Amino acid sequence: MSLIHVDRVSKQFRKGSETITPLSEAELQIDRGEFVSLMGASGTGKSTLLNLIAGIDKPTGGRIVVDGTDITQLSRTKLAAWRARNIGYIFQTHNLIPVLTAYENIELPLLLLPMNRSERQRRVEIAMTAVDLVDRANHYPRQLSGGQEQRVGIARAIVTDPTVVVADEPTGDLDTETSSQILDLLQRLNTELGTTLLMVTHDSDAAAIAGRQLRLDHGQLVEQGERVSVAVHPEAS
Repeated sequence: MSLIHVDRVSKQFRKGSETITPLSEAELQIDRGEFVSLMGASGTGKSTLLNLIAGIDKPTGGRIVVDGTDITQLSRTKLAAWRARNIGYIFQTHNLIPVLTAYENIELPLLLLPMNRSERQRRVEIAMTAVDLVDRANHYPRQLSGGQEQRVGIARAIVTDPTVVVADEPTGDLDTETSSQILDLLQRLNTELGTTLLMVTHDSDAAAIAGRQLRLDHGQLVEQGERVSVAVHPEAS
C-alpha cells in the first residue's frame, strides 16, 4: 500500500459569489521513501494540493489516506495532533521566531509532543547535525544567512522524525548557490535517511533532483509524459 493515497479529491473555495475549484477528482499515490516534486505555474493549485496532503486544509470531497489514516475523517483537534506527529513543513520564508535561537526554533515542534527535556535535546542535536548547523545553535535568526535560516527551517521540519516532509518553494527566496546547497541537503535527507519528501517548486532545475516529477499543466497532473486524473482550474491560488 502507498504511504500517501489521494483518492478523487476535490477542493472548492468561495470568493464572493464565485466558486473557485483548484482541484477536482485528484488521484495521486506516493510510496514511502519517495522524493516527489510538483511543478506548475502560479495559481494552478499546487500549494492547495500540498496543504491538503499536509492536513493544513480539508478537501471538499474525496479522501486522503496517509500511512493508513484517513485524515479527511479526523476532527480539527485530532487532525492538529496527527499533523504534529506526522508532518514536517518547510516554508519558503523560513518562518523562524526572531526572539528564539536556532536551537529553540528547532525544538518548538517537540514541545507539542509528550517528550522529556533530555529526549528533546537529543533530537534537536541530531537534526542540527543533519543540516550542519551545530555551531549555530545559540545564534538568533538575525545572525544567520538566508541559507542558514532555511537549514534551521529544515531541521525544525525533520526533528520530530515525521512520516512526510512537505516543502513549499523551499529555495524561492535564495540565490543560486545557496539554493543548490539546500537542494543537495534535501536530496541527502531522502537518500541517506529515507525521508519521504513532497516539494512544490516552479524551478525545473530544482524539480529535477527529485526521483519523481509531477507537473500541473493545462488542468492536468502530468507524470513522465502520462496524464493522471486531475483537473486543476487556473483561477486557483
